Amino acid sequence: MRAWAEKYKDQGLVVIGVHTPEFSFEKDVGNIRQAIKEMRIDYPVAIDSDYAVWSAFNNEYWPALYLIDAQSRIRHHQFGEGDYEQSERVIQQLLAENGSGSASHELVTVHPQGAEVAADWATLKSPESYIGYEQARNFASPGGAKSDQRRDYAAPSRVNLNQWALSGNWTIGKEAAVLNNANGRILYRFHARDLNLVMGPEKRGTSVRFRVWVDGKAPGSSHGADVDEQGNGTLAEQRLYQLIRQSPPMMDWLFEIEFLDPGAQALDFTFG
Repeated sequence: MRAWAEKYKDQGLVVIGVHTPEFSFEKDVGNIRQAIKEMRIDYPVAIDSDYAVWSAFNNEYWPALYLIDAQSRIRHHQFGEGDYEQSERVIQQLLAENGSGSASHELVTVHPQGAEVAADWATLKSPESYIGYEQARNFASPGGAKSDQRRDYAAPSRVNLNQWALSGNWTIGKEAAVLNNANGRILYRFHARDLNLVMGPEKRGTSVRFRVWVDGKAPGSSHGADVDEQGNGTLAEQRLYQLIRQSPPMMDWLFEIEFLDPGAQALDFTFG
């Protein structure tokens, strides 16, 4: 959107972002301002913490794009990343209808990076998986989860597809699991091109080192944007981290992440 806002700002395009938080840390105005700064967004962003705009649009997706004409009618929508060319074509059409579009049909060249790349729906077989007990499913550690209690967890002998498990001393809360001691792990057997994890240090201003493996090996060329080829990375803020991006063919893989320091907070797996 930033590129479109810049390109069409003198032709009548009005861009407004709406930030509807899913997790508690996303309601923090300081976190929102920092993210806007890092993403170099210079158009207005409304904070929709009470889901008023979300509900008015009957929206169910992060991200979602709505293109509205001069008569306040929704003319196009895009759920999730991708389809950038079609969306810009609609922008050009609406500007032309309003008499303010230019004759040029040249499109902005979009080079999405990291988690901005559209999901590979043809190979995606793993669903979004929450870690907090309010929405968690398919937890595989022996003995099950204990809500809001410090507890030692162990990995099972086998993790089946789309199951996940903890190893080490964790406290599983309503929204997230927090690692109490160093060297705790999370395991997940997945089938997707991308594996992402919403996580961060529990306490602002701290950092947590981590390392990831795929089937017991360093990810190598399959590493995501937030780790190196050896699988090393650092949590410095609460956000979505892209950890794995594979090349075809896609298979079932056992993902493991070990946090080398205490204080890691893990909230949600997403896949693409």
